[in-house]
Amino acid sequence: MPNNSPDPSLVGLRLFAHPLRLRLLSLLTGGAMSAAEAARELGETQANVSYHMRRLHQGGLLELAEEVSVSGGRARRYRHNPDSGPAATAAAPPATRDEHRLLVEALAAELHRRTDRRRTEVPGHFTDAEVWIPAEEWAALRAAFDALGARVHGCALPPRSPGAVHLSASLLLFQMAGSDGAADGTADRAGDSATGPSGGEDAP
Repeated sequence: MPNNSPDPSLVGLRLFAHPLRLRLLSLLTGGAMSAAEAARELGETQANVSYHMRRLHQGGLLELAEEVSVSGGRARRYRHNPDSGPAATAAAPPATRDEHRLLVEALAAELHRRTDRRRTEVPGHFTDAEVWIPAEEWAALRAAFDALGARVHGCALPPRSPGAVHLSASLLLFQMAGSDGAADGTADRAGDSATGPSGGEDAP
């Protein structure tokens, strides 16, 4: 009998849990590209980029923007709509701790790469906190972080656009387990908030 179960790598946080996928989603927010164009921009092999773009498209995170003629053939250009990120995770089953761990590992690897290219003479911003806040502030903070992430994505331009600033931004805001008196693990799902794979707070 055929297996009609969805591929677990194409739902929820697993879609984001690879450094190259995070780079592709950021790159394709600023403009549509084919796999060959994205590979040249990122310094990766076309085969590797094609694979991850295909998975992101199958998972609903990339949209087909156009088809163009190239060297006697046809090339498909894809673009990332940041609004598809929340939709992809909302439609998935609750994320497991392993899925959160995979995402954090991918983010950490990507932050290492970006930090190696940081312009240290230019001021950035850093905020880190594990704090207790009034319950009524939680929803307001999530909305503010979501708005900031949307603004970052909305400003995105194609690479090396004249006058553009090359920015790194990563935002992760979530409720800690047990912070509302619930048993460990029950508070995580309700409190998860991310504004997309490259929206964020640390902007060196």
